[in-house]
Parts: sequence; structure tokens; C-alpha cells
Amino acid sequence: MTEKYQPKDFEQTNETALFKIILYNDDFNTFDYVIEMLMRYCNHTLTQAEQCALLTHYKGKSIVKKGSIDILVPIANTLLDKGLSVEII
Repeated sequence: MTEKYQPKDFEQTNETALFKIILYNDDFNTFDYVIEMLMRYCNHTLTQAEQCALLTHYKGKSIVKKGSIDILVPIANTLLDKGLSVEII
């Protein structure tokens, strides 16, 4: 997915609403790279990043960040720019 997320894309505009960044499995990013990106941009600990990477690999996707849309949009866009497959729901 290479499209950028914009806050206007979402019908729900409640400031306190929780959204999620979903990371999808792919065949080209290494575990180490995914772990590094999650630690750097989602503020995961090494253990959290490893667990998310493993869940994504075995389940096909995982939730890597929750929060308001204003916080998640720049994170999701950065992860997309870094080559990860993510979506906000």
C-alpha cells in the first residue's frame, strides 16, 4: 500500500476515538528491518517489536499502534514510506 492517509478519509472525527495501525505481512522486508522500524517509529521495546513481527508473520497482520487519528496518520505515512504495508482502521 503506497497511498497516504489523510484525516479527512475517516468519517469518525471524534478526538478521543481510538484507531489502530495494522501491519501486514510481506515477502520482502526482513524481521530485523520490521523490528527496527517498529522500535523507531512506534516506540516499541525490542520485545514488543519482536512479538508484533512474529504475529504479523504467522497471522498475516497485527495491530502495532493504537491512538487518535492525528497521532497515527504521520506514523502510518512514515511506515509506508519505509516500505512497510500498513493501514489505519
